[in-house]
Amino acid sequence: MKVVVDLTRCQGYAQCAFLAPSVFRMQSGDALLYDSNPDDALREQIKRAAAACPVQAIHIGGMGTLAAMRKEPAQRRKPRGPVRLTDAEAAFKRGGRIVIVGASLAGLTAALMLRTQGFAGSLTLIGDEACDPYDRPPLSKQVLTGWVKADHTLLPYSDELDADWHLGVRAMGLDLAGRQVLLADGNRVQFDRLLIATGARARPWPNDAEASLEGVEVVRTRDDAAQLQRRLAARPGRVLVIGGGFTGSEVASACRELGLPVTVTERGATPLVGALGGVVGAVAAALQRDHGVDLRCGVTVTRLEGDANGRLRRAHFSDGSTLNVDVAVVALGAIRNVEWLRDSGLAVTRWGVACDAACHAFDINGLVTRNIFVAGDVARVPHPIYDYQFLSLEHWGNAVTQAKIAAHNMLSPEADRWPHLTIPTFWSTQFGVNIKSVGVPTFSDALVITQGSLAERRFVAVYGYKGRVTAAVAFDQPKWLEFYQGLIDAAAPFPPSFRTVHQPAEMRPVPPEFPKRAVSDHEATVMVTGREPYERRVRWVYRHI
Repeated sequence: MKVVVDLTRCQGYAQCAFLAPSVFRMQSGDALLYDSNPDDALREQIKRAAAACPVQAIHIGGMGTLAAMRKEPAQRRKPRGPVRLTDAEAAFKRGGRIVIVGASLAGLTAALMLRTQGFAGSLTLIGDEACDPYDRPPLSKQVLTGWVKADHTLLPYSDELDADWHLGVRAMGLDLAGRQVLLADGNRVQFDRLLIATGARARPWPNDAEASLEGVEVVRTRDDAAQLQRRLAARPGRVLVIGGGFTGSEVASACRELGLPVTVTERGATPLVGALGGVVGAVAAALQRDHGVDLRCGVTVTRLEGDANGRLRRAHFSDGSTLNVDVAVVALGAIRNVEWLRDSGLAVTRWGVACDAACHAFDINGLVTRNIFVAGDVARVPHPIYDYQFLSLEHWGNAVTQAKIAAHNMLSPEADRWPHLTIPTFWSTQFGVNIKSVGVPTFSDALVITQGSLAERRFVAVYGYKGRVTAAVAFDQPKWLEFYQGLIDAAAPFPPSFRTVHQPAEMRPVPPEFPKRAVSDHEATVMVTGREPYERRVRWVYRHI
């Protein structure tokens, strides 16, 4: 059987861990881990655990199944009033052709949503991995420690999806005029409407020869996680994690849980500094060091050295020091999978595919396309709360929500379109602590601790920008995030003036200490040709590859 927990909703009440302890585990704080593919003999225990969850975050058979989606409240799925389809729209719903490029969480969620909303036409999913869609968050947590096998992370769906699958084949190009997706095997797939959900891949070590050394790993795919788990199970003498973001920190946490010596290098002043700022990052740094991590901030790896047999043996650092290591995990962020769209005529940059709030892709001239949609990690969408900045979000909850919105809009007339206005939410589990965030912390100029304390490492930090609340981050305080999300929705004033539990005696705003943003070295720019409005057009000018 398959189980999915919506950890964006989970608030750490822990009833599930009491009712089905072999499936659900609470770490020292409010961090929940679970086995997504438990033995069927535990079904009754899991059903009782799901029924007892106060926020109904546990889904048996998966939150993505057609049955689960059909159980959602009607107001989430239906328009507010009757909306009549034109004859053409009704005909498309009966017999149109939809192609989804990207067969992971966003792609599968969109496919299920399309069927739930009555699409009876041809549905094709294309994915470059040969395996069925799987869940990624457990890969850097449960899988690395060996509790859950990598092949136990499959996402649930059934044959009722009635889709044509092209797995293990990469999309190589897009013919907008001909409405075709070009595949690496030479085939072309025709579509009437297309959803781009190709996600992202791990950023590799920049030196190819060093990256190919035995023991140099990344963590993004199921195969990556399985390979790294085998290396950790072999008890290496020391593991080096290059990058102190969320993935790197979670890998370091898994290493310490396994009792392995681990060194983390981070270019910035603290771990998580780019996502949460230096004030909260200092707490993450203390947490790592207290758990035995050799944390080196303000330091980069300049070279990875191998032996005569091509095995990793030593790392060289920017401060002149060296370290003998057996495994190096490269956690330097992600690269969005957009290369196949180059010269397609869409507004594509290294940050993703630009789209409007209804998930319609922009073309190179900034015009909204009618039949091309985008969802998940690869999408760049303007968010009104954040001054209409284009946001690219690599979060599980965003992939699910945006995919549902894109699927709905693919089938709906203009009067019934949904805007993607969801407040971003993400979580991380590391060193027994549940870290949860709502909003966009980087969109801030001040921070204040409203509950708990940094010293206790159990707190809520609220971020503000120009006098309004824009984000909140909680360490082992997940029950409060829904409240703070309401403040963000309502443009509540910052600093907040409410009274609540565990409130510090003094709530003094301080700078969040985000690093200065680097100026991007763009691979391409655009030039505009033509004089009159009717003839002015844009084309790419590539500077380097």
